[in-house]
Amino acid sequence: MNLTGKNISFRNQNNKSNPNRVLVLLALLIAVAFILQAQNQGRIVSPFAPTPIPTRSSESYRMEAETHFYSGAINKAIKVYQSGIAIDPENAQLYAELARIQTYSSNLLTTDIQKRERLQEALDNINKAVELDENSSMAHAVRAFVLDWYSNPIISGVESAEYLAEAFTESQIATELDNTNTLALAYYAEILADEQKLNAAELTIREALAQDQGIMDVHRIHALILESQGLYGDAIDAYERAVEITPSLTFLYIQIGVNYRQLREYDTALEYFAKAAKINENLEIKDPIPYLAIGKTYSQTGDFFIASLNMQKALNFDPTNPDIFASVGITYFKNRNYEGAIPALKCAVYGCTAEESCEVRQCDPETDVMAPVSGVALSDTTSVYYYTYGSVLAAMHRDVNGHCEEAMKVLKEVDEVYFDDEIIHPIVTESQEICFSYGYTIPQ
Repeated sequence: MNLTGKNISFRNQNNKSNPNRVLVLLALLIAVAFILQAQNQGRIVSPFAPTPIPTRSSESYRMEAETHFYSGAINKAIKVYQSGIAIDPENAQLYAELARIQTYSSNLLTTDIQKRERLQEALDNINKAVELDENSSMAHAVRAFVLDWYSNPIISGVESAEYLAEAFTESQIATELDNTNTLALAYYAEILADEQKLNAAELTIREALAQDQGIMDVHRIHALILESQGLYGDAIDAYERAVEITPSLTFLYIQIGVNYRQLREYDTALEYFAKAAKINENLEIKDPIPYLAIGKTYSQTGDFFIASLNMQKALNFDPTNPDIFASVGITYFKNRNYEGAIPALKCAVYGCTAEESCEVRQCDPETDVMAPVSGVALSDTTSVYYYTYGSVLAAMHRDVNGHCEEAMKVLKEVDEVYFDDEIIHPIVTESQEICFSYGYTIPQ
């Protein structure tokens, strides 16, 4: 090559062809053509192609979800299980474990509608698990558990007995498939307790304890059975053993607090509710339930101001929840703060605008979430919201806004459903009489 002068040339100065070189070049061209064809057919992968990303196993999702559950981050656990199912949709174990923690997660919800929806999701998933593996004792055991919780009359209404009977059958199938399945035995004991067969439930849960004392569910159900018998101190001990196994599940702390409250040991109850709140704070979970429990406890001790502060905190965590508005309103009512109770109870019963909601929450419209609230339908659970709202309106009968007209409307709605109720009907009648005594007449 001539690399000197003004015109640098990369051409060989020798113009004669080399036969051997031509043959080599020809062979290279044939090889390149063969490689390109093989790449196009997928038989050879280019060395420059992107490195394939390893596929994550469903077992790794299961282990991660279980870790989240035991750390108290139940909603995270649910999402991870769902991700695992997305890559392994035929895995019955994933569906069963997801259904179990979805059932427990319903404990963290505050409205009947939310609980019903979550339990329906759990039921759908456990049905899928049984469909995928009908010989799985664990799938049938969890199905018994889900059906038992779904049989709550508030959730399943008039079909409650049918769901409970089906839960009983499922627990029997689970134990027949594997008589060493401790969870199946524990869930069977819980079903017996819900059927008010407490002696049989006690014997069954003791059998489960003899098999394995390292399962949270077993101690939780033992505590529940003791609680059902009014043995609150023993129930606390059983819940404590559950906490030793799963120290970050807030619903266990809430139940311990509830039992201490039954024993009128209010300071200790508040300590456990505060522990639940602290766990949520560490996990950055905005759960209103511990603050509702704290508020209710202070309300029972007559400390209505502190009670209302905690209710307000719960409300700001869940600003569209009508049940929490009702809790705020009832607390105000007990403290004879009728003016504060009326708008809060109105939001709970009939709903309210975003602006009205913000007034109850004492929020800043420029920085806080602004959203309307939908009222709740009259039911056995919500009847107290309705008749308390009617009562407080009647108590404010002298107000120029004419509260009696609204009061009579609410009270009539309650009385049409609960006319034969020995507790509710007298409350309704007494409130109606207040309005009548001040000259209110029913419009013709």
